[in-house]
Amino acid sequence: MYKFGKRSKKNLSEAHPLLQELFEEVIQIYDCSVIEGHRPKAEQDKAYYAGKSQLKFPKSKHNKTPSLAVDVCPYPIDWNDSKRFYYFAGIVMGVADSMGIDIRWGGDWSGDNDFKDQTFHDLPHFELRGGY
Repeated sequence: MYKFGKRSKKNLSEAHPLLQELFEEVIQIYDCSVIEGHRPKAEQDKAYYAGKSQLKFPKSKHNKTPSLAVDVCPYPIDWNDSKRFYYFAGIVMGVADSMGIDIRWGGDWSGDNDFKDQTFHDLPHFELRGGY
């Protein structure tokens, strides 16, 4: 059985309770790391200007308290293996669906299962849909 490390626990604790519940279930079946939860202004600006986010502060769901988005990677993290991110996202989306949690993934922003129509790929990003 897998479990979160100290950093992942801290980052996940900054997220909305539904995201916490979701990833507590996911870690039971697939090893992963929560690399980001809440993102304050300085970090959001840095991510935006580095091209890692398309939104300025405070428009990202990472900027809410609690965070309505988390960045979670399959562990061990290999940024060059995008196929693992797609596989992992399928697991996360399936678990979320089984729990009745409506999320959106940064590899398929429109949620249409067409991965070729994306203009911005944020494979570790998962966010709650709707008005939380």
